[in-house]
Amino acid sequence: MNIIQQFSGLANDRLPKVITPKGHAVADYLVAAGAFIAAFAFFKSGRKAAGIGALITGAVQVLNPMITDFPGGVFDVIDFPTHGRVDMGANSMAASMPQVLGLHDGESKFFYIHAGIGLAVTAMTDYNRNGQPASQTA
Repeated sequence: MNIIQQFSGLANDRLPKVITPKGHAVADYLVAAGAFIAAFAFFKSGRKAAGIGALITGAVQVLNPMITDFPGGVFDVIDFPTHGRVDMGANSMAASMPQVLGLHDGESKFFYIHAGIGLAVTAMTDYNRNGQPASQTA
């Protein structure tokens, strides 16, 4: 098991579940926007591999909420708990981009920070609420 998977498990088990589905949707779209902004910056500075990696990361992270049945979703293709499992894969993908693309230290930082933010949001989300207030989920 790699270090990302170990850290993911620890974070998921220990962090409080305080992010609602709606809050998670907002965070997803903001994180995806950050990836698209980074892609633009990487391309503009001539770092094409990093730009492609950021573009792929952003696309995955904008499509996942779009196909989720929750506040902020566009198409009801997957349920919210499945969305969370896809998020874990997307975070791992972002963290592995530097190795896959052979990026340098400066370029790698974006992907590690991006994956860390995604991991925190994923680990702190209550996937059992399905958009309902906490008082209605008991």
